[in-house]
Amino acid sequence: MKKLMNSSVIKALSITFVLCFNFTVTNAQQKKTALINPDDAVFLFVDHQSGLVQTIHSMPVGELRRNLAALAKASQLLHIPAIYTASVPTGPNGPTLPEVKDNAPNAKYVIRQGEINAWDSKEFVNAVKATGKKTLIISGMWTSVCVVYPALSALGEGYTVYAVADASGDITPEAHDLAMLRLTQAGAIPVTCGAVLPELMKDWRRKEAGDFAKLLADMVPNFQAVIEQYYKAQEVAKSEK
Repeated sequence: MKKLMNSSVIKALSITFVLCFNFTVTNAQQKKTALINPDDAVFLFVDHQSGLVQTIHSMPVGELRRNLAALAKASQLLHIPAIYTASVPTGPNGPTLPEVKDNAPNAKYVIRQGEINAWDSKEFVNAVKATGKKTLIISGMWTSVCVVYPALSALGEGYTVYAVADASGDITPEAHDLAMLRLTQAGAIPVTCGAVLPELMKDWRRKEAGDFAKLLADMVPNFQAVIEQYYKAQEVAKSEK
């Protein structure tokens, strides 16, 4: 009888474990396959500084800065909170790039006192928690440090993390690529500006559509050509009637 009871207990525990495991896996899969909820999102701009940008060799710096400006503008346009932080901005790393602070004037600024990992700064973490959001859209310089460290820390605390690859940069393409791989393996979701911005906007019928189109055109100059040829075609069509 005792053996039978022990067997029943083990079986019950096994079933419970399997159910809990399946729930955990399903929940994780749902997080990875669900689209971003703008109402639960916050932009994090980590260490986009004038000194650090001079060390970036993973992508053209001009393109990175255009993408960065687009993300900052989107935070204002879509009314999504934004936080930016700088590591010892009075030192060689330099101040935050104007693409962030000029385009997101309502963003919260957190100066760190020396912490390399932004998540080790109580002020930074408190600023994130104060938003009440659990979905972090993060970019930074260098990807392997300024994005990876806080992203892994936030994942460990249950946040959903989207890492914006083309608004982040590193000292070599390999450093950036391996950082993005490490993030992906840890559970972060890699995205580009061209993917994440329309995902947040959701609908061209919203009142900010015109401003959003301009934002995309500034980020992708060829898209401006698409807009121009469309309006030109409309003019020609009207003149031929």
